[in-house]
Amino acid sequence: MLYDSQLSILTLAQMSGGDAWRLALAHDRPHHTLMWFTRGQGRILLDGRMRGLGTHNAVFVPARSLFAIESGRQSLGLAAIIPDGTPLRLPDLPRHLRVRDVHVQAELSALLEAAQREQSQARPLAQDALEAHVALMSVWLRRQMILEEHVPAKRNAAERLSRQFTELVSKHYMSGHTMTYYAQALGVTPTHLSRAVKAATGRTAAHILTERTVHAGRSLLETTTHPARNIAQHLGFGSAAYFTRFMQQHTGHSPSQLRAPTSVARAVA
Repeated sequence: MLYDSQLSILTLAQMSGGDAWRLALAHDRPHHTLMWFTRGQGRILLDGRMRGLGTHNAVFVPARSLFAIESGRQSLGLAAIIPDGTPLRLPDLPRHLRVRDVHVQAELSALLEAAQREQSQARPLAQDALEAHVALMSVWLRRQMILEEHVPAKRNAAERLSRQFTELVSKHYMSGHTMTYYAQALGVTPTHLSRAVKAATGRTAAHILTERTVHAGRSLLETTTHPARNIAQHLGFGSAAYFTRFMQQHTGHSPSQLRAPTSVARAVA
């Protein structure tokens, strides 16, 4: 995406690039993301578990943390895209906050809207102003996190294992490893791993790994000019033919169809 490497404010529609799969498939991103949902309902896969998502929910996703968002077309919200390595003090772990205080809701909405105006107006020192607004957002986030109402519930064994699995997927999905590798790395059987992840997320472990690979494949096909065989090798596939069959099976389209000029233009717009 165009904004991935710079501090910016995006709408949810801009985050998805006009394609629901960009948010709905399990994936991670190279930057930190603070999302604020102002309308609509859905579900979010975050930190190894699935939770309901609604109006006045704030979600912080650190760089390279696996997540997925299923939401309706009526969902609205804004997101602060924060490059990794920023000097801002940010949480190390993903957080999902349901904000009930109307004054606290108004604070974050005002900060995001002010930052969005700075970005769109391009006035002198706009980037400095944008950084200041995002710094205040980080203060807002950390203030909320220390409140008793936002202390995360204690995880059960399945949720703890699911979180460890999603962390491994983010690190190793390009290796081509099978589920046996992930199970062995976590000290459990593949069957136990699948059951635990299913209980925590509603998706099997294999499904999540597949989603992450499909997301990476589609993103590379639609936003780069690398040959499909190079993308296949990058993602750990034994051959370009296997990669083609995999993408056809899980998207209904071949790599060449996914790479149609209209798709590329939409993805980088």
